[in-house]
Amino acid sequence: MAKIKYIIDYPMKSVPVALLWNYISTPNGLKLWFADEVMHEGKKFTFVWSGAGQDATLLGIRTYSYVRFRWNNESDKTEKTYFELRIQVSELTDTTNLVVTDFSELDEVEESKILWNSQIESLKRILGCL
Repeated sequence: MAKIKYIIDYPMKSVPVALLWNYISTPNGLKLWFADEVMHEGKKFTFVWSGAGQDATLLGIRTYSYVRFRWNNESDKTEKTYFELRIQVSELTDTTNLVVTDFSELDEVEESKILWNSQIESLKRILGCL
Protein backbone atom coordinates (compact mmCIF):
# COMPACT_ATOMS: atom_id res chain seq x y z
CA MET A 1 0.00 0.00 0.00
CA ALA A 2 1.32 3.43 -0.91
CA LYS A 3 2.28 5.78 1.86
CA ILE A 4 1.10 9.35 1.98
CA LYS A 5 3.18 12.37 2.84
CA TYR A 6 2.23 14.64 5.70
CA ILE A 7 3.84 17.75 7.16
CA ILE A 8 3.56 19.11 10.70
CA ASP A 9 4.78 22.58 11.65
CA TYR A 10 5.87 23.14 15.27
CA PRO A 11 6.51 26.67 16.56
CA MET A 12 9.67 26.69 18.67
CA LYS A 13 9.40 30.33 19.79
CA SER A 14 12.77 32.07 19.57
CA VAL A 15 15.02 29.06 20.08
CA PRO A 16 18.45 29.80 18.60
CA VAL A 17 18.87 27.91 15.34
CA ALA A 18 22.30 26.57 16.31
CA LEU A 19 20.87 25.05 19.49
CA LEU A 20 17.89 23.46 17.72
CA TRP A 21 20.22 22.19 14.99
CA ASN A 22 22.30 20.34 17.58
CA TYR A 23 19.19 18.54 18.85
CA ILE A 24 17.97 17.40 15.42
CA SER A 25 21.21 16.56 13.66
CA THR A 26 23.56 14.90 16.15
CA PRO A 27 23.30 11.49 17.82
CA ASN A 28 23.75 13.08 21.26
CA GLY A 29 21.01 15.61 20.57
CA LEU A 30 18.60 13.08 19.07
CA LYS A 31 18.93 10.69 21.99
CA LEU A 32 17.70 13.39 24.36
CA TRP A 33 14.25 13.50 22.77
CA PHE A 34 13.85 11.23 19.73
CA ALA A 35 15.17 7.82 20.79
CA ASP A 36 16.64 6.10 23.83
CA GLU A 37 19.97 5.67 22.04
CA VAL A 38 21.34 6.88 18.69
CA MET A 39 24.45 5.50 17.06
CA HIS A 40 25.90 6.26 13.67
CA GLU A 41 28.62 5.14 11.36
CA GLY A 42 28.93 7.23 8.23
CA LYS A 43 25.42 7.62 6.79
CA LYS A 44 23.97 4.70 8.76
CA PHE A 45 22.10 5.65 11.93
CA THR A 46 20.63 3.22 14.43
CA PHE A 47 17.80 4.51 16.61
CA VAL A 48 16.99 2.40 19.68
CA TRP A 49 13.69 2.40 21.58
CA SER A 50 13.11 0.01 24.53
CA GLY A 51 16.11 -2.08 23.48
CA ALA A 52 14.98 -2.56 19.85
CA GLY A 53 17.01 -0.88 17.13
CA GLN A 54 15.82 0.50 13.83
CA ASP A 55 18.32 1.47 11.11
CA ALA A 56 18.03 4.53 8.91
CA THR A 57 20.17 6.05 6.19
CA LEU A 58 21.04 9.74 6.18
CA LEU A 59 19.76 10.95 2.79
CA GLY A 60 20.61 14.61 3.06
CA ILE A 61 21.76 17.31 5.39
CA ARG A 62 22.23 21.06 5.11
CA THR A 63 23.75 22.71 8.15
CA TYR A 64 21.25 24.79 10.15
CA SER A 65 18.51 23.91 7.66
CA TYR A 66 17.43 20.25 7.48
CA VAL A 67 18.28 16.60 8.03
CA ARG A 68 16.56 13.80 6.08
CA PHE A 69 16.54 10.04 6.80
CA ARG A 70 15.04 6.91 5.23
CA TRP A 71 14.20 3.88 7.33
CA ASN A 72 16.14 0.87 6.06
CA ASN A 73 13.33 -1.59 6.72
CA GLU A 74 10.88 0.04 4.33
CA SER A 75 9.05 -2.81 2.61
CA ASP A 76 8.96 -1.06 -0.75
CA LYS A 77 12.32 0.53 -1.51
CA THR A 78 10.90 2.03 -4.72
CA GLU A 79 8.78 4.45 -2.71
CA LYS A 80 10.40 7.82 -2.17
CA THR A 81 9.65 7.91 1.55
CA TYR A 82 11.73 9.62 4.20
CA PHE A 83 11.40 11.67 7.35
CA GLU A 84 12.81 15.16 7.51
CA LEU A 85 13.38 17.69 10.27
CA ARG A 86 13.65 21.21 8.84
CA ILE A 87 14.31 24.49 10.62
CA GLN A 88 12.49 27.55 9.32
CA VAL A 89 12.95 31.04 10.72
CA SER A 90 10.46 33.81 10.08
CA GLU A 91 12.30 37.06 9.58
CA LEU A 92 9.06 38.95 10.08
CA THR A 93 8.26 37.52 13.53
CA ASP A 94 11.75 36.27 14.48
CA THR A 95 10.30 32.89 15.43
CA THR A 96 11.76 29.49 14.74
CA ASN A 97 9.66 26.59 13.50
CA LEU A 98 10.54 22.92 13.24
CA VAL A 99 8.84 21.36 10.23
CA VAL A 100 8.50 17.57 10.27
CA THR A 101 7.83 15.76 7.00
CA ASP A 102 7.02 12.07 7.15
CA PHE A 103 5.15 9.32 5.31
CA SER A 104 2.66 6.82 6.64
CA GLU A 105 -0.06 4.41 5.59
CA LEU A 106 -3.38 6.25 5.29
CA ASP A 107 -4.87 4.45 8.29
CA GLU A 108 -1.78 5.21 10.43
CA VAL A 109 -1.36 8.95 9.75
CA GLU A 110 -3.17 10.15 12.87
CA GLU A 111 -1.25 7.71 15.08
CA SER A 112 2.02 8.87 13.51
CA LYS A 113 1.12 12.51 14.13
CA ILE A 114 0.37 11.73 17.79
CA LEU A 115 3.80 10.11 18.11
CA TRP A 116 5.51 13.14 16.54
CA ASN A 117 3.53 15.48 18.81
CA SER A 118 4.75 13.56 21.84
CA GLN A 119 8.37 13.56 20.71
CA ILE A 120 8.37 17.25 19.79
CA GLU A 121 6.77 18.07 23.15
CA SER A 122 9.77 16.38 24.79
CA LEU A 123 12.10 18.46 22.63
CA LYS A 124 10.26 21.66 23.49
CA ARG A 125 10.47 20.83 27.19
CA ILE A 126 14.25 20.35 26.92
CA LEU A 127 14.61 23.63 25.01
CA GLY A 128 12.34 25.51 27.41
CA CYS A 129 9.84 26.61 24.78
CA LEU A 130 6.60 25.01 26.03
